[in-house]
Amino acid sequence: MREGRNYVSDGKSHLMEFTVNDVAMGQNGSELRLDEPATVRLKAKVAARLNEQPDPALRRRRYSEKPYWDIERARIGETRTVPVEVVVNGYPVAQKAISADGQTRDLEFDVRIERSSWVALRILPSSHTNPVFVLVDGKPIRASRRSAEWCLKGVDQCWAQKQRFLKADELDQAKRDYDHARAVYRKLLAECDVN
Repeated sequence: MREGRNYVSDGKSHLMEFTVNDVAMGQNGSELRLDEPATVRLKAKVAARLNEQPDPALRRRRYSEKPYWDIERARIGETRTVPVEVVVNGYPVAQKAISADGQTRDLEFDVRIERSSWVALRILPSSHTNPVFVLVDGKPIRASRRSAEWCLKGVDQCWAQKQRFLKADELDQAKRDYDHARAVYRKLLAECDVN
């Protein structure tokens, strides 16, 4: 676990042996280095298990209602199939449907990586791999401008709500910590090349 060779799951889907250009998550710091933008090959062994008949009560629930993670929510229509998605920097960029009959299948995706990115697989909302970090031309992975702005606003909102509850002897250190977090997100904002 410490090395990142794992995934999260509701127990009804599994994303195993995930690699990007043969670099496995959790090995070599989960890093793949590319000299320039390129198409990478993702591979994984994937299994999922759905009952043959849909569970209408579960399917009608909002995502804010328990169970939050359940493969039934991933079911495509009335079928027994679910989508396996490639996620790059938080956004789905490719998808393949598999039969959720409990059988393990080998899946492959070819995905173009234009800039340093994190790459993962998921069956939403049932399972999600840890990422493999793809570094292009030695450049760091940077969030989108929108994401960095959201995080900065979150720090400001948290400070506005929490500062009045801090003890007097904690206030100066807390202010320094929040200012540090703001500085980090402002630096990230300055480095963002995508909205």
